Amino acid sequence: MTTITVIPGDGIGPEVTHQGTETLEALGLALDIDVLDHVNAETYLQTRTALSDDDFARVRASASTLLGAVGDARVDSDYARQVLLRLRIELDLFVNYRPARLFHDRLSPLRQPEHRPIDCVIVRENTEGLYSQAGGVLRSGTEHETALDVDINTFHGVSRILDFAFSIATRSVCMVDKSNAVRHGGQLWQRCFQEISSRHPELEITHEYVDAAAMKLVADPTRFDVIVANNSYGDILSDLAAELAGGLGTSASANINGATGFGLFEPVHGTAPDIAGQGIANPIGSILSAALLIERLGYTAEAQAVRNAVNVAIEAGQVTPDLGGQLSTKDAGAAIRAHL
Repeated sequence: MTTITVIPGDGIGPEVTHQGTETLEALGLALDIDVLDHVNAETYLQTRTALSDDDFARVRASASTLLGAVGDARVDSDYARQVLLRLRIELDLFVNYRPARLFHDRLSPLRQPEHRPIDCVIVRENTEGLYSQAGGVLRSGTEHETALDVDINTFHGVSRILDFAFSIATRSVCMVDKSNAVRHGGQLWQRCFQEISSRHPELEITHEYVDAAAMKLVADPTRFDVIVANNSYGDILSDLAAELAGGLGTSASANINGATGFGLFEPVHGTAPDIAGQGIANPIGSILSAALLIERLGYTAEAQAVRNAVNVAIEAGQVTPDLGGQLSTKDAGAAIRAHL
């Protein structure tokens, strides 16, 4: 059997992740699910260890990981970084893969019907850029305090994320940067993009500055197939695309090592402490993240069956309150499984 690890995490993470794993079990696949339900803020408060070496070894030994959400107001942000960044950096999960597809017309915030059916992927570089935590503070606490965050871009990192974006495109690739203002990193992205795009004459190639890309995503998201960007720009654009597709509650993501195939799959909504424990969190993001996970493991038909079931449940209004329904997290998950 193939082993996958599951980290439910904090807040609504355990609630939605349970629906994800229940859906995987309903498919009857040859999966051994190893649940690390002790990797959470409660354990961190007691031990000051966010992710132990033993737990990391269990994750590394598995085929893929399904994550719920990580974060808690009782602990500092180092806790979440010690879980998420350790997994992303040490497993070299350099691809953040964020599909955005509108499941039903009524979920779109756009006025014009012909522009609503977004169906694209945001490919975000996941290990470099402004989020690499390179930098520091000089003269802290004085009127001359100076804070530096360094935007790191390497030829290796930029080339491989562009290669991945081109490998999944079906009709077009749009590279997003701000090379007119951020010159040094921008020039590297531009040079790599031109070289790699020359090897794909079958695809439409476009380039947008990040402000224009955001504007065009809102004006007509149907023009995009694959958007590729650095860590910070991709972060912003992927949340915008998720909202255009029905909201963060329906949004799935994957953090992938394009070389080894290992992936960390998670809904993007976070811990949502304001509704944690109420049983009303939307499980769709977690269920669709589970679909991405099994698709990467080769279960293509089963992954599509999950997406079809989600589509039918949304069409029937069998959803949680954030999507206009009245179902609980548990009942919304059960409704989706009933349509498998």
